[in-house]
Amino acid sequence: MNPLAAGGDNGRMDGYRSGFACFVGRPNAGKSTLTNALVGTKVAITSSKPQTTRHTIRGIVHREDGQLVLVDTPGLHRPRTLLGQRLNDLVRETWSEVDVVGFCVPADQKVGPGDKFIAAELEKVAKRTPVVGIVTKTDLVSQQQVMEQLLALQKVMEFAEIIPVSAVDGFQVDKLSDLLLQKLPQGPQLFPDGDLTDEPEQTLVAELIREAALEGVRDELPHSIAVVVEEMALREGRDDLTDIHAFVFVERPSQKAIILGHRGERLKQVGMTARKQIEALLGTRVYLDLHIKVAKDWQRDPKQLRRLGF
Repeated sequence: MNPLAAGGDNGRMDGYRSGFACFVGRPNAGKSTLTNALVGTKVAITSSKPQTTRHTIRGIVHREDGQLVLVDTPGLHRPRTLLGQRLNDLVRETWSEVDVVGFCVPADQKVGPGDKFIAAELEKVAKRTPVVGIVTKTDLVSQQQVMEQLLALQKVMEFAEIIPVSAVDGFQVDKLSDLLLQKLPQGPQLFPDGDLTDEPEQTLVAELIREAALEGVRDELPHSIAVVVEEMALREGRDDLTDIHAFVFVERPSQKAIILGHRGERLKQVGMTARKQIEALLGTRVYLDLHIKVAKDWQRDPKQLRRLGF
């Protein structure tokens, strides 16, 4: 049933709620995986590498009783580069605009200084915006460890609620959805039925290519990778094939060699992995043309950051 057609003179059913929630936490706390689990499809890229998310990706959860718009933010951290500072500013800006904040702490890592740093920042918004404590990745530890983590999180700050979840096996994901929705104001549907994200397709395609490039590279490389889709269009005279031309930017020639791999094998693998994901997203076959460019120290250069969309 479409809630918009459910009666009432304002075009929605009584008690229908809608609004924005965001997940925050240290890098690699499981925020993107949780966003995807709640939406029911992939809208945010995930990786075992920290600081994978660089944009605020919005995922839309449609329910009979409301609409929850999830804003997936980069991990808050002590910045070492201009890019790091800009990502932190993006996180704080998002907190100030949402109706409820979910603070994610993984079950398999001790609550540490990074979490306390975020909690201190969150206390500034907690007076006007409810903050829900979320223990993520419960599938990785025993029940006893989950209990200990819940108790440790309780000591960090005063939460509106605390809940353990696992995006991987679905444990309490629906309950979290209920809980977040209850914190939203009553209001009309914000996005049409069927919309799962408001991100432009080009941004999502660039993110899927970056996700593929992140897999299996050495630890220092992820932050140095940026992707720009130069051109994306259906091939002339065909509606079943999309041509995509994209650049993978790195900061140094040595990094270019890592991404390229022996005789270009690694880049070929990146292209194959990304193409499968992009075809699933676009619903057409894809011709993907990938090139690597060196943009020296782009993370520290305001002009280059602007050109790469930050």
